[in-house]
Amino acid sequence: MWSKMKNKIQNIFQSIKNTKSNSLKINIWLFLSAFSIFILCFLWFFQIIFLGSYYKSYKTDELDKAATELRESQNLNSKTIEDIAQKRDICIEIYGNDTYFSTISNKGCMEFGNKNFKIKKDFIDSGVLEKHYNLINEQFENETLIYALKLDKNIFAFINSSLEPLDSTITILSNQFIFTTIIVLILSLIIGYFISRKLSKPIIKISDEAKKLADGNFSADFKAPSDIYEINELAESLNYAKNELYKTESLKRDLMANVSHDLKTPLTMIKAYAEMVRDITYNNKEKREENLNTIIAETDRLALLVNDILDLSAVQSENTTLKIEKIDLIQLINQVIERFKILSEQENYQFLFTHPDEAIIKADKKRIYQVIYNLINNAINYTGNDKKVYINIINEKHKYRIEIKDTGKGIKQEDLKHIWDKYYHSEKKHKRNSYGTGLGLSIVKSILQMHNYKYGVTSSNKGSNFYFEIPKDN
Repeated sequence: MWSKMKNKIQNIFQSIKNTKSNSLKINIWLFLSAFSIFILCFLWFFQIIFLGSYYKSYKTDELDKAATELRESQNLNSKTIEDIAQKRDICIEIYGNDTYFSTISNKGCMEFGNKNFKIKKDFIDSGVLEKHYNLINEQFENETLIYALKLDKNIFAFINSSLEPLDSTITILSNQFIFTTIIVLILSLIIGYFISRKLSKPIIKISDEAKKLADGNFSADFKAPSDIYEINELAESLNYAKNELYKTESLKRDLMANVSHDLKTPLTMIKAYAEMVRDITYNNKEKREENLNTIIAETDRLALLVNDILDLSAVQSENTTLKIEKIDLIQLINQVIERFKILSEQENYQFLFTHPDEAIIKADKKRIYQVIYNLINNAINYTGNDKKVYINIINEKHKYRIEIKDTGKGIKQEDLKHIWDKYYHSEKKHKRNSYGTGLGLSIVKSILQMHNYKYGVTSSNKGSNFYFEIPKDN
């Protein structure tokens, strides 16, 4: 058995040797070992070194308590004195002119005979109410504590207790503590090792997985096998962070692909039509005008995309501040609708606006204008064949609810939470539309979050309803 334990200890020390000195495992192991050593030193200090002092202090305290009980006793008779002596494991002698009582005979305490009568005489002649004596009992050759006190005019009490020699007891305890210390230290090292390994193993695994994540490996799994709540919470948080980073990385790739596509397409067309004007149609006025109009249209699309990217960057910047002012919301929405008037005239779009008599709010006018513009633009792109867009201001008790509805096919329920992301498409394919860049809803989300406005979308096969809520200006 000792051979197995020896091999186990050797394996532990070899494992510790192969571990970095500042590792979590080593630190936990050293902490637990140091704590065990501290407890052992504490026991040595108080059980061996201070045992004699504690024993003497305890006996002195017992004498004091016995003296207090004698003073406070209402009926001081032989039975009361015997009870106090037995309870405190002491000896009491009552001495006076006509009174004498002693419990000394059966307790091995000091007898106040001829040899020790001088103690009685010294105390009685001193005239004090109480006095402590500490001397050697020659009869038993041990130290004795004596508490002398005056109970009445001519009645005195001498309370004493022998201090048993503790040398042999301390020797026995010391020998026992040597073996106990060795065993406890060995057990502490072994148990401390296993505890440190149990605590550090899941954290080391999490650290290794975090390194994978830092290298861009999103297959990292932070599910550490642990029954410790905090470690499990850390693992869950890191898994959540990993998933969010993966989504962000995917969106970044999609954004780069889509922006590159949106920039490349109009630039290619601008170049192609410009070359066509230069080489082929420069003498044909009609064809030249047609090609130049195409160049202008593609330039407008390119400018729209660049502006949307700049707007998104601006609203997501931490340094962006809102310019809050009073706004006539009805007038603001009418201004936005006016910008789409050409669609009503040329393509028969209908903008159906319902509102209360008045809607005054406090917000950043430029940003809220942009929100309404982007939502109406989105509704134009996805409304049904009737080409109707509904804009409603609903007057509620403490807020205005702004709704912008289309009559299109609607959005799948699983896609609703993703539509606010940049360039998100449920089919995972880039789609160009006539009047947008794919960044509009992301800009809307950022602006509304800056204002701390509640927003959302509901959808069915009869269309989608985008809404946001603005608290009233009281």
